[in-house]
Amino acid sequence: MLHATTILAVRKNGVTTIGGDGQVTLGQTTIMKHTAEKVKTVYGGKVAVGFAGSVADAFSLSEKFEAKLEQYSGNLQRAAIELAREWRTDNYLRKLDAMLIVCDADNLLIVSGDGEVVDPDDDVASIGSGSMYALAAARALSRHSDLDAETIVKSSLKIASEICVFTNDNIKTITLKGEGK
Repeated sequence: MLHATTILAVRKNGVTTIGGDGQVTLGQTTIMKHTAEKVKTVYGGKVAVGFAGSVADAFSLSEKFEAKLEQYSGNLQRAAIELAREWRTDNYLRKLDAMLIVCDADNLLIVSGDGEVVDPDDDVASIGSGSMYALAAARALSRHSDLDAETIVKSSLKIASEICVFTNDNIKTITLKGEGK
């Protein structure tokens, strides 16, 4: 199974940045790709999605989320809740092994197959194999520096890549700004 990644999102001062590393790993021992893109924009560039887990499963869920976003006219929270509901109850979807972070300039959510939709209290969210390293770094930088969201995401993912063997430093970020920013 191809998997392993780190996705991190930070919302600060009306700006949301999501980023991910580029590593795809086969099993526990082989790096298959260094430059995979695991974050992308959808809904006319107003929403960003990052995914971790089995690659094919993550793509399937990302496509389903995009369809829900269209169905609910860009309402991120409603689309995420409806995806989680379908994911939890559908026999095929329940077997998918992936997680998503979905965000716009005002919202940041983690969506899982257990039917969970989590809006983190501290505007920092992370998923994937290196998520705890990136999360710790991002929380520290967010709380104790004046760095912007993009710099925090890049720095935190770089730190995670120095610790987690399933995370590399080929980092891609997407930044979404709120109205008037």
